[in-house]
Amino acid sequence: MTNQTETARLVRAVPGRRLVAAGIIRRHDGRTLTVRVTRAGVTGTIRKAATR
Repeated sequence: MTNQTETARLVRAVPGRRLVAAGIIRRHDGRTLTVRVTRAGVTGTIRKAATR
């Protein structure tokens, strides 16, 4: 088991990363809902689902 000093050193060694975008795709009742969230805002669409 590592102590806190070793753990902190490992965390600092990893370059900083940040979330750029997050989103979902949901298919329900013949429709596809797409939502994307970024720092600039939120976008989304609702479309007829493609037949499989």
